[in-house]
Amino acid sequence: MPTLRLLHRWAGGLIGLFLAVLGLSGALLVHKDAYLRATLPHAADAQRQDVASIAAAAEKIFTAPDAPRSIVLASERLGLHRLNYGEGDRGAYADQTGAIVATWTSKWERPEVWLFDLHHHLLTGDAGELAAGIMALVGLGFVITGVILWWPARRLFAFRLWPSNLTRNGVVRQHRDLGVVTAPLLFVSMLTGVMMTLPAVEDVLLAPFSKPSVMAAAQKPPTAKGGALSPDIDYGALIATARAKYPDAELRIISLPAKPGGLISLRVRQQAEWLPNGRTMFWFDPADGRLVESRDALTLPLGVRIANAEYPIHAAKVGGLAYRLVMTVSGLTLALLGSLAVWTFWAGPKTHKRKRPKRAPAAKAA
Repeated sequence: MPTLRLLHRWAGGLIGLFLAVLGLSGALLVHKDAYLRATLPHAADAQRQDVASIAAAAEKIFTAPDAPRSIVLASERLGLHRLNYGEGDRGAYADQTGAIVATWTSKWERPEVWLFDLHHHLLTGDAGELAAGIMALVGLGFVITGVILWWPARRLFAFRLWPSNLTRNGVVRQHRDLGVVTAPLLFVSMLTGVMMTLPAVEDVLLAPFSKPSVMAAAQKPPTAKGGALSPDIDYGALIATARAKYPDAELRIISLPAKPGGLISLRVRQQAEWLPNGRTMFWFDPADGRLVESRDALTLPLGVRIANAEYPIHAAKVGGLAYRLVMTVSGLTLALLGSLAVWTFWAGPKTHKRKRPKRAPAAKAA
């Protein structure tokens, strides 16, 4: 137990601040759509899912001189389309008629964009994503070892949102008791974060449900090659094809080929899918709009379907406002525990020890 306590304390002192950053940024990102609805025109518009409206907007956006690579269509919580250009951090928002309402060429121009990059990549690209995944894995260890270390002191439990005092003992007691109360939330946040960022760990955890090779094969794009993108492509026909097969599904992302020979892809979300943008796919030849292949996300191997639930659980994209508040608590708790752990480890005051009164010298015998 002393060794476990020492490892827990030192690891927290070394990476607690990074976990605090991940927790705080995650708590803020849960409410990204609410922020955009409050700050951008048309962001609070009702979602349109009729084929005609989506086709007209896609036609207007994709035939513009400066066309994006893909369109993430407006959702129930955000009435704007998001345009991705495939060039660095460049992007835009458009209303549901296809009119641009905001653009950016750098992530620093949009707070929600750089905050997302901070949370997912620590502002350092793929290396940062790997580092964030490793830290989340260590954080998962914190949750488990924290519960183990709490157990012997369980009779001293006292729930506090803030330490009774900022001595080391006061912070440690608050850290221990608040941590055990929020351990289930932190465990879910950390586990889903690890699985999304560390594929090797995800494969191990999902192996009992589906073999990694089976999951990889099930998610491969079609091998068929497409022709050159036609300027006369009928986006309405593509969208109508998807709508005819899944009348109740939500149309989510339209993507143009990323390179020669690629296909146009259309992602839809069936009602049973948790992933906000769905994984039900259609691929079309960009030369003539011919349907090449489609894939029903509900028929994918069980391991893939579990993997598709990681992001919506982690980012509170299911469960409505109640679950968003739950994950906000998880993120803020992680921020508080991590920052106080670092502060007390490196700069906080030491434990105050009471001085024992000196004993009076014994009287000498006469």
